[in-house]
Amino acid sequence: MHLTFATYAIVLPFVFLAGFIDSIAGGGGLIAVPAYLAGGLPPHLALGSNKFSATFGTLTSTLRYLRQGMMDLPVAACSAGFALAGSFLGTRAVLLIEPGFLNYVLLVLIPVITVLTLVSKNVGMRNDSGSTPLSRRLLLGSLAGLVIGCYDGFFGPGTGTFLILVYSVLMKYDFVTANGNTKAVNLAANIASVITFLAFGKVVFALAVPAAAAGVAGNLLGSRLVVRNGTRIIRPVLITALLILLAKIVYDILVKRG
Repeated sequence: MHLTFATYAIVLPFVFLAGFIDSIAGGGGLIAVPAYLAGGLPPHLALGSNKFSATFGTLTSTLRYLRQGMMDLPVAACSAGFALAGSFLGTRAVLLIEPGFLNYVLLVLIPVITVLTLVSKNVGMRNDSGSTPLSRRLLLGSLAGLVIGCYDGFFGPGTGTFLILVYSVLMKYDFVTANGNTKAVNLAANIASVITFLAFGKVVFALAVPAAAAGVAGNLLGSRLVVRNGTRIIRPVLITALLILLAKIVYDILVKRG
């Protein structure tokens, strides 16, 4: 595939921004994938190249959160394992069922989640997960990994953002630990996905490699801000990610109607 200077000029800055946002609150793919498409890549190459670059960025932020102790490792590992199974099931399901109906579900669900996050000032601000027995957290983490992993394979947009909300609302983690757990799940899902794309030759290395470097830089900056500022930075970025996801859903529905 022929790549122009314009392709790099469009993709690299937005992949950096995607990595920055993804490391803080998830939702980076909502920015990166459209950037690859705007750069002239066909959809299958855009998805494969994005997964390749995103995997390195997610690995960077995952290692930083792990080193800083901002992760409940047993719960995160359990969720990651079930997310792999869920992603496989979701990918198989998309071959049988039209996933577009989820746009309409999310059109109602996202505003409700956003309002609840704004109104519930205590959500994600303190880590009260210790009040929940480990066995229950492992069970909830497994279910979250399976269900949201299935969603990721079936549809995908906003997976990381939804995981953060599940960890913080249902398991009472603060946003920082919820984000750390989410990164481990994202990493597992990305690795499984990128192996598939590589096997079918759907990665444009000439673009994906420099994009990976841009994504790593964005993840380093974002995770550094989280380490320094904690929940104060995650909450507004999380709400921004939800609004970006809502805008994408509305756009998709309008385009399909048009």
